[in-house]
Order: sequence, then structure tokens, then C-alpha cells
Amino acid sequence: MSDILIVFAVIAGVIVLFVWDRFPVIAVCVAAALSLWATGVLTLDQSLAGFGDPAVMFIASLFVVSAALEISGVTAWAGQILIRHAGDSRSRLIVLMMGFVACLTALISVNGAVAALLPVIVVMAIRLGRSPGQLLMPLVFGAHAGSKLLLTGSPVNVLVMDASVDAGAGGFGYFEFALVGVPLVLGCIVIAVLFGERLLPKRTSKTLPPDLSRHATTLVEQYRLVSDIHHLRVRAGSDLIGRERGSIGRFDIDGLALVTVQDAQGDKKRGGRIVEGDVIILRGPGEAVAAVAVDAGLAFRDETGTRGGGMADMLFNRSSGLAEVLIPPRSPLIGETFFPGMVTESGDLIVIAIQRQGADLEAGEPLAAGDTMLLQGTWAALDTRLNQAEVLVVNAPDLVRRQAVPMGKGAHIVIGALILMVVLLATGFVPPAVAGLVAAGIILIGGVLSVDQVYRGINWTTVILVGAMMPLSTAMQQTGAAQLLADWLVSTVGEAGPYALMAGLFVLTAVLGQVISNTATSLIVIPISVVTAQQMGLSPQPILMCVCVAAAGAFLTPVATATNLMIMEPGAYRFGDYWKFGLPMMIWFFILSVFLVPLIWPF
Repeated sequence: MSDILIVFAVIAGVIVLFVWDRFPVIAVCVAAALSLWATGVLTLDQSLAGFGDPAVMFIASLFVVSAALEISGVTAWAGQILIRHAGDSRSRLIVLMMGFVACLTALISVNGAVAALLPVIVVMAIRLGRSPGQLLMPLVFGAHAGSKLLLTGSPVNVLVMDASVDAGAGGFGYFEFALVGVPLVLGCIVIAVLFGERLLPKRTSKTLPPDLSRHATTLVEQYRLVSDIHHLRVRAGSDLIGRERGSIGRFDIDGLALVTVQDAQGDKKRGGRIVEGDVIILRGPGEAVAAVAVDAGLAFRDETGTRGGGMADMLFNRSSGLAEVLIPPRSPLIGETFFPGMVTESGDLIVIAIQRQGADLEAGEPLAAGDTMLLQGTWAALDTRLNQAEVLVVNAPDLVRRQAVPMGKGAHIVIGALILMVVLLATGFVPPAVAGLVAAGIILIGGVLSVDQVYRGINWTTVILVGAMMPLSTAMQQTGAAQLLADWLVSTVGEAGPYALMAGLFVLTAVLGQVISNTATSLIVIPISVVTAQQMGLSPQPILMCVCVAAAGAFLTPVATATNLMIMEPGAYRFGDYWKFGLPMMIWFFILSVFLVPLIWPF
């Protein structure tokens, strides 16, 4: 079997296995790379070279920036602005939502933008009395269009830029994609505003993401922290001065519980000794609190505004948060005694309240299966300490923070790193991979993400897919498979001119992109398009940009992209809903890629 036939067999096998969907995507891609080595088409170095390609490193770094924007609360802040300005007008909501997700996608990719805004849009739909199905598909399709606004919008953009450079036509500038991206976004918004209400279903899913935007207030009310709260200042000569923070957590007076201890500036004290000026916050009857104040040398402070939302803000803010945990059966904590105000053994979490079947647990009562505890600590402590098997977390702190804490800790570091990356990419001062790695490094060194969070933030399926599929593109060029397909395209549509060629490449890319990853599709079609352009004496740039736009038109099936699948359940969509709404957008993408692109990048 000739090398060309082997390459075609590998491509056919990849497509069939992707559509069959019985094996992990990364397993199929790695198998494709290794099969090219096993059959002698490529050397071992060539078959694994994709994993060391700068484009792969750049794509991975973009996932780190995207994760940091979510975790630091930048996207939550932006989502709250969207809710505030959208009002109850459907048209204004669609315009703002799609415009915003398009801009966010341009910076952090489709997956990151949709994952960040999905809960926000669902909550917005419920609050406005609208079906989530009327909003979620425009959200995702707006993100697909927005991926063509900037170089960082999609891995396909990076691959197309590299291919253009390798073909000797020069690359695309960081903002150059916007020349076609802006019309794409505007057209999608117009289609959604004019036809969305008729083309989209008005169903409501039985399972919707939780609304955690008022999570802190809900917990404060659940554990009755809005009444009988007293702030006591430690006076000079108090018996508590010099005592360890953890030693004052229990009181012999029934109904009296320690909530937390703050220093004079209002910051929580989780360790160390009590000093003059510290503030001790107690919950309980006023008479009992007064007796403690007299005995311990404490003075009452008038803390207006600490009820309801004020107490929630005090316990739940940018630096620290609340977590509700459940004691599961067979937990080693069963039989142990905990009490409000107690500092956990790790020293960085405080027990705020304990309940059994909705009632406060009596002092000295050992824990039992099914009891719930409200814990307070830094976000970092909540992330790391609650991964243990001793407790079950009701709502993951990471998920809560992303929705409920806008512009949290590290937000300014992330924004600074993002601006630096954009400047470096726009000026071309350093290669894209270096710009991305510099931004990711700033985020890691700045403490916004831990090493584990960096690993979790990277979409390894995409990274491995790109790295493993790159050798297939190399094999297509090296064996002449791309040349053979290019010759066939030229002989079929060459006489009809370059516009017919672009139409054919758009259809090929768009059809493949509905059943397999658009990134994998682009890696298959890019070498064909470059050779075809050279065969016909055309500039590769308009041909590559046509492929780039077509790869973004993943509208017609729920399996076309991860984000299409992500919204299927919360939007209560069926398979046919996608092509009904997606077909007008696909036609708009076709018109722009075939007729507008050559006007911007001439043949």
C-alpha cells in the first residue's frame, strides 16, 4: 500500500471513529499519530513533533488565562453588568448577551466564555420569566462567531496563522481576524433578534444549573445568623488578652456561640493570640452576651448593617467564603465533638454553625451521619481542605466563587496579564507562544491559580488533539496526499474560478465540522487548501480564512462542539433544534467567507 493510501486510510479511520464515538477522542488522535509511524510514513520524531509545537503551547496557555478569568471573578463581574443593563427587553438582552459573549470569546476561547456565562444566562432567563432555550443557543452561536474577532478566539485561528506563515504568505495580525469577525457577529445578532423567537423552542429543562448568586445570604438565613448577633471589642485589661484564638470557642452558657473573631481592621483571625482592639462576634441571647462581656472585660460595639446581607458580606467576600458540608455515613468525624467558633485541626477553617435536621446542634453533642456544618475560611483553604473524604460538600466553593464573588482576589493580576498578552500579540514583539506563556506565568506566580488549578484549567483533550493531529497534516503534505486532493479540486472546480474553489472548501470544512471537532477538521483541510491555492496560483490567505470561518460554523448538530452539547440539557434542546436555528447562520457564514473574504484578502 502506498503512503498516500495509508494517509487516506488513517483520515477515514479517524472520521469513522469520531462519528462512532465509542473511544476517547485523544485515544483516536494518538493512535492516528502512532499509526503513521508504525507504517513508516513518518519517523518517530515526526509523529510526535506536534506535542512540542509552539501552537500547542500557545493554546494551552490560553486555557490558563481563561481559567484565571473565571476563578478570579472577572467573568462573574462582567455577567452582573450584563444582567444590570439588559432589563426585560428581549431584543436588548439578545444584543447585549451575544455581543458580550463574542468579545469574551475573542479573548479566552469559546469553551471558556460559554462555561463562564452559562449559569448567568440560565439565572437571567428564570428571573425574567423566559425559557432558557430562547437564550442558550444564541449564546453559543454568538461565541462561535466571536471566535473570529481576535487571534486568541480559537485554536483554529492559530493553526491558520501558522499555515499562512509556512506558505510564505505572511501571517494574520492579532486584530486582523476582526475584519471578517465583526460582520459575522453582527449578522448572527440580527438573525437571533429577528428569527430567534420563532426558530427556538420554549421548553424548560427539568435540571438547570443552580443559582448561587445569593448563596451567602441563603446560608446566613439557613443557619439563623441574622438575629441575636453581637460585636464585642476587647478592652485593655480584658482576661482574653494573650489567650489563643482557638481557646475561646466554647461557652458554658446555653444558647451562646462564637461566630468569628476579627482584628481591629475587620480581617478574620484564624490563629494567634487575642490582643486589645480585636472584635469578638457572638450569637445568642442579649443577657448571656452581657454576662460574658462583664466577666471578660469586653465592650459592646454598635454594628448597624450587619443583619441579613451585612452578615453575609462579613463572612463571604473576596478573600474568604462559606461552605456547607454534610457528614456522610462512615465518616471518621462521626462521634467527634465540634462547636461553633471552633478552629479546625488544620488551623485555617472556622466552624460557624452545626445543624441536625434543620435545628442547631446542642453544645457537647457528638456529630452523627447527616449533620451539616457551616465552615468559613479563605477560598484557598476551602478549595484544598474540603477535598477530603470526611465530608461531602453541598456546593463546591470553586463553583460558588465563580458565580457569587465578582472581581475577587487576583482579578487585577489577571486583567494585567491579559492586557500584556494582548499587547505582545498585537505588536508582534514576541511569538504568540511566548506571549501566552508569559501571561500564564504571571497568573501562576501571582498566586491567582495553584499548580493543580493550572492543570485542571487546561482542556487537555483539545491540547492532545491538536498535538496528535498535527503529524497527519505533515503526512498529507510529505506524501503528496494533499497534492492529490488539490489536483482533484482544481480539475473539478478550477475552471469555475476561485470563488467556486472557496465554496467547495467551505462546504467540505463545514460538513466535516458537524460530526468531528472543528480543530481536527481544520488540520485535515488546511494542507489541502494551501496546496490547492498554490496549484491555482492564488494567495493562500483568502483560502485559509475561508476554511477558518467555515470551521467556526459548527451550528447544525449538538455534537459539533463541546459547547453545543453543553447547552443541550439546560436548554431542553432536541437534535433538530440546532439545524433550524443554525442553518440561517451557516448561510450567513458562507456568504461572508466566499464573497467578503476575497475583498479583504485578495486572490
